[in-house]
Amino acid sequence: MYVCICNAIRESDLRNAARRCPGDAEACYSALGKRPNCGTCLADADAIVFEEREMAFEPTTVAA
Repeated sequence: MYVCICNAIRESDLRNAARRCPGDAEACYSALGKRPNCGTCLADADAIVFEEREMAFEPTTVAA
Protein backbone atom coordinates (compact mmCIF):
# COMPACT_ATOMS: atom_id res chain seq x y z
CA MET A 1 0.00 0.00 0.00
CA TYR A 2 1.23 3.49 -0.78
CA VAL A 3 1.41 5.88 2.17
CA CYS A 4 2.55 8.85 0.13
CA ILE A 5 1.26 9.07 -3.42
CA CYS A 6 3.30 12.19 -4.24
CA ASN A 7 6.58 10.38 -3.52
CA ALA A 8 5.46 6.80 -4.20
CA ILE A 9 6.46 5.75 -0.66
CA ARG A 10 5.13 2.34 0.25
CA GLU A 11 4.17 1.39 3.79
CA SER A 12 6.92 -1.25 3.85
CA ASP A 13 9.53 1.38 2.85
CA LEU A 14 8.33 3.72 5.59
CA ARG A 15 8.40 0.94 8.20
CA ASN A 16 11.97 0.03 7.22
CA ALA A 17 13.02 3.68 7.47
CA ALA A 18 11.32 4.00 10.88
CA ARG A 19 13.47 1.15 12.22
CA ARG A 20 16.74 2.85 11.32
CA CYS A 21 15.91 6.57 11.44
CA PRO A 22 15.04 8.57 14.55
CA GLY A 23 12.45 11.29 14.24
CA ASP A 24 9.02 11.69 12.76
CA ALA A 25 7.62 10.81 9.37
CA GLU A 26 9.34 13.78 7.74
CA ALA A 27 12.70 12.52 9.02
CA CYS A 28 11.93 9.07 7.62
CA TYR A 29 10.97 10.61 4.28
CA SER A 30 14.31 12.40 4.28
CA ALA A 31 16.12 9.12 4.99
CA LEU A 32 14.41 7.78 1.87
CA GLY A 33 15.63 10.79 -0.13
CA LYS A 34 12.14 12.32 -0.28
CA ARG A 35 10.27 15.21 1.28
CA PRO A 36 6.56 15.78 1.79
CA ASN A 37 4.86 17.58 -1.07
CA CYS A 38 1.19 18.14 -0.28
CA GLY A 39 1.45 16.86 3.32
CA THR A 40 -1.87 14.99 3.28
CA CYS A 41 -0.12 11.74 4.21
CA LEU A 42 1.85 12.97 7.22
CA ALA A 43 -0.69 12.13 9.94
CA ASP A 44 -1.04 8.56 8.68
CA ALA A 45 2.71 8.29 8.11
CA ASP A 46 3.44 9.45 11.67
CA ALA A 47 1.01 6.83 12.98
CA ILE A 48 2.78 4.10 10.98
CA VAL A 49 6.20 5.26 12.23
CA PHE A 50 4.96 5.24 15.83
CA GLU A 51 3.37 1.81 15.41
CA GLU A 52 6.52 0.33 13.89
CA ARG A 53 8.70 1.62 16.71
CA GLU A 54 6.23 0.49 19.34
CA MET A 55 6.26 -3.04 17.90
CA ALA A 56 10.07 -3.05 17.78
CA PHE A 57 10.34 -2.29 21.50
CA GLU A 58 7.65 -4.57 22.90
CA PRO A 59 8.92 -6.15 26.08
CA THR A 60 9.44 -9.89 25.94
CA THR A 61 8.52 -12.25 28.73
CA VAL A 62 11.50 -13.92 30.36
CA ALA A 63 11.09 -17.01 32.48
CA ALA A 64 12.47 -16.70 36.01
